[in-house]
Amino acid sequence: HLNIPFKNKGIDLISSMKRTPNDKEKAKEMLGITPEQEDLFDAMFTTNPPPEYQRYTGDKVRMRYFGHACILVETKNTSILLDPVVSYYGYQQDIDRFSDMDLPDVIDYVLITHNHQDHIIFETLLPLRHKIKNIVVPRTTSGALADPNLKLMFNAIGFDNVIEIDEMGTIQFEDNCEITGIPFVGEHCDLNIQAKICPHVKVDDFKMLFAADSCNVAPQLYEKVGEIVGAVDVVFLGMECEGAPLSWLYGPLLPDGITRDQDQSRRLAGSNFEQGRRLVEAFSPKEVYVYAMGQEPWLEFISSIKYTPESHPIVQSDKLLEYCFNQGIEAERLFGEKEILYSRVREAALAF
Repeated sequence: HLNIPFKNKGIDLISSMKRTPNDKEKAKEMLGITPEQEDLFDAMFTTNPPPEYQRYTGDKVRMRYFGHACILVETKNTSILLDPVVSYYGYQQDIDRFSDMDLPDVIDYVLITHNHQDHIIFETLLPLRHKIKNIVVPRTTSGALADPNLKLMFNAIGFDNVIEIDEMGTIQFEDNCEITGIPFVGEHCDLNIQAKICPHVKVDDFKMLFAADSCNVAPQLYEKVGEIVGAVDVVFLGMECEGAPLSWLYGPLLPDGITRDQDQSRRLAGSNFEQGRRLVEAFSPKEVYVYAMGQEPWLEFISSIKYTPESHPIVQSDKLLEYCFNQGIEAERLFGEKEILYSRVREAALAF
């Protein structure tokens, strides 16, 4: 246990040493390791290198699902990582998965959809800080405890490369890529939360929408957005449509007590089948992936979700998958790992 601030640059040095050997004595100095701590510190190092990361060099878009809401989008020149809650390489599990050793040495853009603890977690963000060129967060000006300014928060913990994005705002960058902030509605217990966005990522003519936990409570909104941005190739949609009650996350911030009816009627819920169907119709995707369901075991101490085939989110997402199949849309509920390879030209797409 080290009494150091999150912004300490020694964290970047020791994090980079997970892949690349470096000066251990310098790391001790930067982290303030005491003589009494040296034996324990030294025991955390190995001479066995991790597997070498295989950088994507093809001419398509490669999407890798790392579990829950974490997706890595890569072209041969650009890498984009969404909501990085990532499993550790040494984590022992029988489930096939991508880990932190499957991330590129340089991540051009990290995109944060919103500030819930299953989408922002320092245990995986801080070890990635040294390799992140830019981190893109939704803008808020509310100053409310329930809606903190994410740019100020990340600045305070040592990220000096934070870009804010507005609803329907667009950021253009290299490799003919651009990010547009699509409105993120519902899910936040009916509180006035501004710091949430659904990234729309465009690479050449190929378009992806990451709808995270957005609960499509006003389908007309996405119908209008769909008219503006056009059809997309792939939609990622969270369908944890029961959601925790208001008090589970925001209870400590409430100045007064609430009734059980109030607590249960305002939930952290994503889209159900009908809401998901209307969203799919609004954006006419070729493929739909249900994600952000919190089922992977490395999410156990964050989401505590245990589903059965009869669980409401499973039943509702099964209905959406069936609907997509009947419409000729490729669809799957993601779990563990998934790799998708897509042509950057919309008319000639290939996925596996």
